[in-house]
Amino acid sequence: MKSESGERPGLLHRTGRWCARHAWRTVAAWVLLLVAVGVADARWGGTYADSFSLPGTGTQTGTDLLKAHGSAGVGGITAPVVIRSDDGALTDHRAAIASAVTALGRLPHVLAVADPLATPGAVSADGGTALITVRFDAGPAGFGSSYLTGVDAAVRPLREDRLTVEYGDPLGQLAAPKAADRASEAIGVGVAVLVLLVGFGSVAAAGLPLLTAVLGLAVGLGGLGLLAAHVDFARAAPTLAAMMGLGVGVDYALFLTTRHRALLREGADPAEAAGRTVATSGRAVLVAAATVAMALAGLYASGVAFIGTLGVAAGLTVLVAAAASLTLTPALLGLLGRRIDRLRVRTPVAEPTGDGDLWHRWAGTVGRRPWLFLIGGLLLLGVLSVPLAGLRLGHVDAGAQPATATDRRAYDLVRAGFGPGANGPLTVVVQLDSRQVADQRLRAGLADSLRRDLAAVPDVASVTAPAPSPDQDLLVATVTPAGGPQERSTAELFHTLQRDTLQRALAGTGATGYVTGATAAGLTFTDRLADRLPVVVGVVVAAAFLLLLTVFRSLLVAVKAAVLNLFSIGAAYGVVVAVFQWGWGGPLLGVGERVPVESYVPMMMFAIVFGLSMDYEVFLLSRIREIWLHRGDNHLAVAGGLAATARVITCAAMIMTSVFLAFLLSPDVVVKMLALGLGVSVVIDATVVRLLLVPATMYLFGRANWWLPRWLDAVLPHLDPEGPGSRVPQPPGRGAPDGVPDARPGAGRADG
Repeated sequence: MKSESGERPGLLHRTGRWCARHAWRTVAAWVLLLVAVGVADARWGGTYADSFSLPGTGTQTGTDLLKAHGSAGVGGITAPVVIRSDDGALTDHRAAIASAVTALGRLPHVLAVADPLATPGAVSADGGTALITVRFDAGPAGFGSSYLTGVDAAVRPLREDRLTVEYGDPLGQLAAPKAADRASEAIGVGVAVLVLLVGFGSVAAAGLPLLTAVLGLAVGLGGLGLLAAHVDFARAAPTLAAMMGLGVGVDYALFLTTRHRALLREGADPAEAAGRTVATSGRAVLVAAATVAMALAGLYASGVAFIGTLGVAAGLTVLVAAAASLTLTPALLGLLGRRIDRLRVRTPVAEPTGDGDLWHRWAGTVGRRPWLFLIGGLLLLGVLSVPLAGLRLGHVDAGAQPATATDRRAYDLVRAGFGPGANGPLTVVVQLDSRQVADQRLRAGLADSLRRDLAAVPDVASVTAPAPSPDQDLLVATVTPAGGPQERSTAELFHTLQRDTLQRALAGTGATGYVTGATAAGLTFTDRLADRLPVVVGVVVAAAFLLLLTVFRSLLVAVKAAVLNLFSIGAAYGVVVAVFQWGWGGPLLGVGERVPVESYVPMMMFAIVFGLSMDYEVFLLSRIREIWLHRGDNHLAVAGGLAATARVITCAAMIMTSVFLAFLLSPDVVVKMLALGLGVSVVIDATVVRLLLVPATMYLFGRANWWLPRWLDAVLPHLDPEGPGSRVPQPPGRGAPDGVPDARPGAGRADG
């Protein structure tokens, strides 16, 4: 079948039309895929746990040296079991402690267990708190809930002896309450139902985007579970993937449904309308999904696999959501046919066809005073961005978790019994030269001088005597900071030891020193991400700029989109700093103390927010460009594009915001940070940017919006998934008016 212009419809058009005409086959294929992925995930799916390596850093080198030289008590992953007696010294419970130590040692994956009553420094000064250090062959957070049953059974003698028992990280992660993902998803879906019913008026039109999004999300999460069996994903990966998959899934299906309803009102056949919908709005979905996925893939520029895999997790559900929207949505539209407005709760609303609606009037208001709206919008974003100047990256430790969490209670017991720094000790590893290895007196003298130098550093609470490794090649000491692991003083101490103290203490000795351990790894991780953030920003912005430039064939449109998105991201960062770091409203979100911004949150937020903001940019610009190609009038194109998409973008943004903010129910502080930051960013983007700044700038640029130098047009590829048949037909005698660069695909551009 050929289009009205006599050209064969493009691939997207044919795909949408086929799915609508073979609806039951398409729906059955998705249901079978869902069942297959779900069964496979239940049978072979993996688990999620926080773990990362830092190759090429002093922290990683120190850890590798400890493992290579068999230093006592350094192999595997350690986690404390904290015990507390409130009715006497722990020595009165020797039998129960010995029984628990023995039982813990018999558990699978356990390499060693240290009896606190026989380990120096493992019992607090008051004799009431002790640390049973358990060493695992892997991170216990990934062992599964059944493993926790064995741990509980092993420490039962302690509890029967009326001792308080709490699990410190990372064992405490295994005992953490399950994230409220299902409740959050249910809230997001519930709000989406209300918004869609009010916004579009019928149960059928409201239910279709939700059905598509939920089914696509289920398939995406099942696929992620299968992938987790082969790739190490962080605990936040499925939550982040659920946020993104549900949010964009509803958005994409919503944009397609809205366009389809408008075509039906024009009298199009339902199957043909579905094909034209996928050929036009579906193209925007493809570009939007590609932009989001590309931004998330840019996280690999961080050089840290932990961050890159989070991007993979979110990108997977985004791509599945796009696939579901482009196939399942037209299939469901085909099943409904012209019954899409059945079961009405109000008069159904379609895209405006005249110029007297609210959004046309709003566009006219912005067009009369574009400078006023541009400056006002930028000032608002500037005010929201002010807290960003005080941004402090760090690691949110267990002290910020809810008081009901066992790792939080273990943290508090350690802080009360041993001091705040005991929750974040630093391990100093010194690699000796051959003379010191062979001469015990040289080794002992170096150990004494090293201990004095370490103890003299400000903010050091205590230092253990440097002890030799079994092969005498290393000296190992533990430095306990005066402050907690997430305090600024601990980060400064780590940098002082690493960059100054060890170099001075070992100068001229031939020995080399490193600072390692869990706290050092977290601080090194923060430093690396802070150094790589500008690189990630540059890669993501450049890639998105090139994609928009190629798709929309406009230099100014691509530049404007990138710059305005940077402003909106800065404002979202400012809100996160104010709430979590400054404590403005943190207790209302279940965060009882001020915390630094988790080191990877800004990088994750940037990739996600930049990608999502490009979603709305693409949908808006696609309609503006479509009208421009048809009419050649910039003012008319901006007003018409804004009016055609403002309502659906506003509804989509409300749904996306509710999805993100619903994840504030999560007990994980980092998930709360991401949820708030992403929710605020969507609100800012859909209101200030999309309704103020974009139309204002496009009015000010005028015809220059669609200008592209001839040489650049020749260099760029022509990304038109539909081919010639998808181009918007020009009315007879109507192209770009005289003096205006013809923006149609493949047309020449004014040079310059």
